[in-house]
Amino acid sequence: MSPHRNGNLSLMPLQEFVLDGFEGGLQTQALLFALFLVLYVVAILGNLTMIMVITLDARLHSPMYFFLKNLSLVDLCYSSVIAPKALANFLSSSKVITFEGCATQFFFFSLLVTTEGFLLAVMAYDRFMAICSPLSYPISMCPSVCARLMLGCYSGGCLNSILQTSFTFSLPFCSSNHIDHFFCDVPPLLKLACADTTINELLLFGICGLIIMGTILVIVISYCYITVTILRMHSGGGRHKLLSTCGSHMTAVSLLYGTVFVMYAQPGAVQSMEQGKVVSVFYTLVIPMLNPLIYSLRNKDVKDALWRLGQKHTAM
Repeated sequence: MSPHRNGNLSLMPLQEFVLDGFEGGLQTQALLFALFLVLYVVAILGNLTMIMVITLDARLHSPMYFFLKNLSLVDLCYSSVIAPKALANFLSSSKVITFEGCATQFFFFSLLVTTEGFLLAVMAYDRFMAICSPLSYPISMCPSVCARLMLGCYSGGCLNSILQTSFTFSLPFCSSNHIDHFFCDVPPLLKLACADTTINELLLFGICGLIIMGTILVIVISYCYITVTILRMHSGGGRHKLLSTCGSHMTAVSLLYGTVFVMYAQPGAVQSMEQGKVVSVFYTLVIPMLNPLIYSLRNKDVKDALWRLGQKHTAM
């Protein structure tokens, strides 16, 4: 791409971007590489373990663990969309990503993060049905219903991803090809556009706000009913078990929605790139790493399944 005489890039379509990532010298990049690598490896091992345990243990073949297995799969995939390229760039001087590669990375990241948001709402609805309507639960949450709910989560994520990707990558990028981030995301990309991005920012704020508020509404209503039902229970043991299970889910909800809201669903969220990088590390790597720990350490059924799997492996 040839520059104009005034030093600006020409209006020729961009063929590649440069992911600037984090500032700092070789020592800083090495430390960041080590940090990202540890977070990613733990996320991979944790989520693969959850998927394997739920798949192999017949006692965990229930709607709740079906959704939990899909949550682990989504976490595994969306951290893998971001981390490998970021790790490679810490060791590279060029940090180049093609235009198509950037669009593809953003598409799958947007799809998977949105799917996780919908999935957390579905998991809250599943707990509501299990606790508040236990007699009709086997019918209302039968395998075909669970499959349709899961398909709906992926469809909603895909629709949002198509809209965000098409609107973002149809913009003319002519001011620079340097993305002030460690992966391709909407806020830093909008900074590079040489056209009015008001519509894009409104789309980002509107759709993300709608998804967040809609799914949070489902979660809040579900847990209001769940709380009332739990308080009416006479069994202390049953109440403790339900509170533990629901507490794990609410922790996961708070982590994801808190960070996504800070990054995407408030006016002016696209203005602070340095803050955005730190927040992005949290929801691209830290949350996928924490979710398996949250659900395994606070869930007796999962811990028992891990113990049985370990005993079976030892016996072999």
